[in-house]
Amino acid sequence: MSVKRDEGLIVCENLVRIYRTEGVEVQALQGLDLAVARGEMVAVIGASGSGKSTLLGILSGQDVPTAGSAEVAGHDLLTMKRRDRLAYRRGTVGFVWQQTSRNLLPYLTAAENVMLPMTYAGVKRSQRRARAAELLDLMGIGHCADRGPGELSGGEQQRVAIAVANANRPLVLFADEPTGQLDSDTGRAIMHLLRAVVHSEGVTALVATHDPQLMELADRVLDLKDGRITTGE
Repeated sequence: MSVKRDEGLIVCENLVRIYRTEGVEVQALQGLDLAVARGEMVAVIGASGSGKSTLLGILSGQDVPTAGSAEVAGHDLLTMKRRDRLAYRRGTVGFVWQQTSRNLLPYLTAAENVMLPMTYAGVKRSQRRARAAELLDLMGIGHCADRGPGELSGGEQQRVAIAVANANRPLVLFADEPTGQLDSDTGRAIMHLLRAVVHSEGVTALVATHDPQLMELADRVLDLKDGRITTGE
């Protein structure tokens, strides 16, 4: 499949990622092509080892592709320098992990966790507080602003994590199995919040998931198999 670069905010062409561990070569992505339009919410499905987390890691700037091309909002992820990559991760993209413990610092309150990315970005303190309050209210947990992660349920922690990921008004939100550790009712609520964020914040979202309910809320579903997209709908 040929992908035109003007087709989306996220564009990958013949994307390859090879890992070498103890002399063994693993090709996690094998010539993947992808185009995601601005404002889309796309679910990425596939069995464990299909390349979902690798793809999200590359597109979020946490990993570097081996070959091919990957661009997000005009950023070339193959040639990006380390300093530019850090700025990209702080300002252009947001990320929500499956493990709630990876999303939040345990010694900060919910509001302080949301303000932290803005601190790195040089946002004024008064603006940080206002933005944190706005996002926590959007997530329905404004009353939890002064609570630490240990005082929050798993669902509340993921709501704070979504707020953290959107603190610096990113263009793209990535989420890796964001409902994987939650019960079905809580997971459904988190999915609807992700959908609400896409609309209210104008974010483009790429979500790796096994959850059929999240797939139903997505604009498109992409199926990864052996490092390639095999079907889409």
